[in-house]
Amino acid sequence: MGSDNSPRRPTAPPGDADEDLFDGGEEMEGNPGENPAEFVTMEEIVDDDDLARMGGGSESDEEPPEMTADVEDEGDFEPARDDAVMTFREHSGPIFCGSFHPTDSLVVTGSEDDTAYVWRPANGEVVFKVEGHTDTVIAASFSYDGNFLATGDLGGFLQVFRVSEAYRRVWHFNVGDMAWMEWHRASNVLMAGSESGEVYFWRIPSGDCKVIQGHNSKAECASLTADAKKIVVGYADGAVKLWDIKTTTIVQEIPPNTALGHTDGVLCVSADPEGNLFVSGGSDGKLIIASAAGPLGKVDVGNSVEAVAFSPIADSLKLVATGTLDGKITIWDVARQSPRCQCRDDEMSGVTKLFWTRDMTLYAATLDGSVKIFEGRSGILKTTFLGHKKEIYDIQLDKNGEFLLTTSEDGTAKIFRAIS
Repeated sequence: MGSDNSPRRPTAPPGDADEDLFDGGEEMEGNPGENPAEFVTMEEIVDDDDLARMGGGSESDEEPPEMTADVEDEGDFEPARDDAVMTFREHSGPIFCGSFHPTDSLVVTGSEDDTAYVWRPANGEVVFKVEGHTDTVIAASFSYDGNFLATGDLGGFLQVFRVSEAYRRVWHFNVGDMAWMEWHRASNVLMAGSESGEVYFWRIPSGDCKVIQGHNSKAECASLTADAKKIVVGYADGAVKLWDIKTTTIVQEIPPNTALGHTDGVLCVSADPEGNLFVSGGSDGKLIIASAAGPLGKVDVGNSVEAVAFSPIADSLKLVATGTLDGKITIWDVARQSPRCQCRDDEMSGVTKLFWTRDMTLYAATLDGSVKIFEGRSGILKTTFLGHKKEIYDIQLDKNGEFLLTTSEDGTAKIFRAIS
């Protein structure tokens, strides 16, 4: 188990474009010295309502399985209630990541116990157990079309399984210590950032690869731009770079320790889903707003910025939400580079994740194990989901926006009924 090399735990302070990008999905080979922008074959290793709406099968009348190890301790919170409609207890350690299948009623979660589980959100039935990792699984997700499942651990070992073939492993690779891993949102291309700063792109299942070179600083976080042809990468030394994926060249760079740059590590980045802006938040408490033309502004958020997210609408009201470790969520007017409102809650804890829904609802995962849901334009609290005993590390909505998945340090994953 990888507990000695676990991820950073935040603590409270005292379509078409993709076909063009990836050449229509054809296999690409070549000598990296001749054509560095193309995918090349690396040393690849290939192996021979109601709960019923969440799918697949009837509800189980059995009690959920007991956890195989007790991960509770004196640091646990005691929630006043449990609002979850289902709790998954199969992991024996903290759960750092989770996601829904894009079309089927399935969930995958990855844990410090060096495993990932694919399970049904209606009843917690285990469909597949991912083994083979020897370190904490920090990333686990399905490809955009649901054909593949990828898992990656902190030590940099990645595996890909073909869902339709009873989760047969079709590819695996080791990049050394890994910071993050995720799928391209419209192609079967897997992306990962490393401790040494490189960002990798693999075509799955062939394993053909291209690499964005690092500068000896951890590639801490990344976000695809709206056209999915570029990627914003934030680095541990405070640098922010916008890369063209096809040519692997820098479009824009914001160096650290400059007038409009970070003075400490970048913790989160977000690209405008319907425009050409991007933002970054850092442990220096700053939010930087930029575009391909360069940085546009720098605002003081206050405490370390743990989460940042663009609002989904593309009109004159372009908003960005920031969440800090001291529990402050601010909604910023991007055009004015000033705060529009602050999310109001007397019991707000440190923020670990933020995301918006299309109706401008803002979800926030917190260090006290609760999920706060706000009206994003006004900052008014809509409701709070309780149930976890420790901090929440990941939150995801299902394909229909009906159910919310949460994963926690307490070793459980929960399914909540989302609100509109």
